[in-house]
Amino acid sequence: MTQVSSLFARPHLADCIPDLVSFARGEKKATLFIQNGTLVNVVSGEILSNISVAVVGTRIAYVGPYVEGMIDETTRVIDAEGKYIAPGLLDGHCHIESSLLSVTQFANAVLPLGTTGGFFDPHEISNVLGLPGLRIMLDEARQTPMAAYMQVASCVPATNPEFETSGAEFGPEEVAEALSWGPDMIALGEVMNFPGVVYGDPKMIGEIQATLRAGKVVDGHYTWPSNDARLSAYAAAGVSGCHESTKKEDVAERVRLGIYAKMRRGSAWHDVEATIKAHTEMGLDSRRMMLVSDDRICDSLSEEGHMNFIVRHAIQQGVKPVTAFQMATLNTAERFGVARDVGSVTPGTIADIILLDGNLADVNVVMTIARGEVVAEHGKMTIQLAPFDYPDYAVNSVKLTRELTAEDFIIKTPKTSGTIKTRVAEVRENHVETYEVFVDVPVQDGKLKITPESTLCKMAIFERHGRTGGSAIGIVGNVGFNQPAAIAMTVAHDSHNVLVIGNDDTLMAQAANAVIGMQGGIAVAAQDRELVTLPLRLAGLMSTEPYETVVEQSTAISHALIQAGCTMNYAFMTLSLIALVVIPTLHISDTGLIRVSEAGFEKVSLFVDEA
Repeated sequence: MTQVSSLFARPHLADCIPDLVSFARGEKKATLFIQNGTLVNVVSGEILSNISVAVVGTRIAYVGPYVEGMIDETTRVIDAEGKYIAPGLLDGHCHIESSLLSVTQFANAVLPLGTTGGFFDPHEISNVLGLPGLRIMLDEARQTPMAAYMQVASCVPATNPEFETSGAEFGPEEVAEALSWGPDMIALGEVMNFPGVVYGDPKMIGEIQATLRAGKVVDGHYTWPSNDARLSAYAAAGVSGCHESTKKEDVAERVRLGIYAKMRRGSAWHDVEATIKAHTEMGLDSRRMMLVSDDRICDSLSEEGHMNFIVRHAIQQGVKPVTAFQMATLNTAERFGVARDVGSVTPGTIADIILLDGNLADVNVVMTIARGEVVAEHGKMTIQLAPFDYPDYAVNSVKLTRELTAEDFIIKTPKTSGTIKTRVAEVRENHVETYEVFVDVPVQDGKLKITPESTLCKMAIFERHGRTGGSAIGIVGNVGFNQPAAIAMTVAHDSHNVLVIGNDDTLMAQAANAVIGMQGGIAVAAQDRELVTLPLRLAGLMSTEPYETVVEQSTAISHALIQAGCTMNYAFMTLSLIALVVIPTLHISDTGLIRVSEAGFEKVSLFVDEA
């Protein structure tokens, strides 16, 4: 097994046993001692008063009533009277890249909020930089106090290469290699090519086989209707977790088949309210239900929170507080097979602990302890994390070198005038999926005529990995621009080519060229307004700046979109998914328009009469 080195090492339990049992004999004293708190016992489902917790090094040695002789003058003693003691919160499905933050800055953002660990799927950076990108995420995570378990991306690209062009390709060999990097390489990331699994695609089957042979678990992403026999095939193939539930029936079908149902509350996808009813209304056992974030942009981490916010939200939907905590701690740890290390405050587990003040339902985190060390108090980090040194290829990944012009965004039509029936991808606020609608769009001089008054926008993608130079253009609805405006970005799930959305060809070129010139990022251009930018140098996905700086820049992007008429909740998150071709119904890639149907993935034409 690969030796894991870390500035914040998490020793194996086997190596800690001598110290833990020495403490039990009274020969060692606690290095950290939390006394007189109220324990949220997620194992028994109880709330227990007058509990103390003794930590020796990085692991918990004792949980129970106060006993004399456990501490000495070297022990850090924390008085938890009037406070709750709970396990650190775990995010069971998260893409750090979607926060726009580096791993280090993500840790700075979420540790004060009570998140002490997570199961991170870096398929965004993997689609740009391949295995080296995944390795960057893993190595940087090991330099933070988080229990950061990484998954190897299953879908690089998300579908077959005929449907989109990413910066790398993974197969069974790459999966096997990445899973050998250490015990913190925990699973195969969400298998988005679910049709490939069901219909026996050799690459997808091979990746799953490599994962299971390595003793790891397989995460899922299934968007066909739940009441479909093919979900059983997906489960039979070894997929044991899925976060694509949008209603209570989805959760029920997954749980009944032994699949962990992950209920998502991202920045812009609000699924918990509907999905949690599988427990609160249908009465299903909650132990295979998990709360996850999936994607939370840095703005919402600052404004709302992370797992603390999601647990609070679940409680507001009628979930018992201790059950909600289970859904973000023990259930998650058990799903990934690491409950011996994380997910509960019990002897032998790593001391990832949070203290909460006030009403438990408020999930008001006032202290975060990671691996036996206090790392945050009252919303602020108490330790300083060292910056990570990124290689040149990671911060110079945009290989689209030519300057784009307004002519690149002209859409020629078979007709010279009148209207033409056009296939439109209509985005939905707070949802990942789009609608496919058909609109009669005006034609002028043989070109589609898109104006702010039409409520439609053009969407274009330019391959930026230096592989094909391909591009495609289509129409998107419900963006909301009510004046000449455009947004360009290299965050365009999941291949992350240059995505441009707008209703003015000149502004679209301006925004796109700004993003290319920054080596990745986001730019909003609007008539008679100054260009607003957010540089994302790290793979074109993440900023290398401090958390607070990125929040300010991201907020400025949101305000610029609102000023242009795009008022969707965390609009950038929704717009960045217009390129995610594995989500129903209609999306765009550098190869054209891709539709997801019950039959699978298919390319479709922009003009309906050409289909």
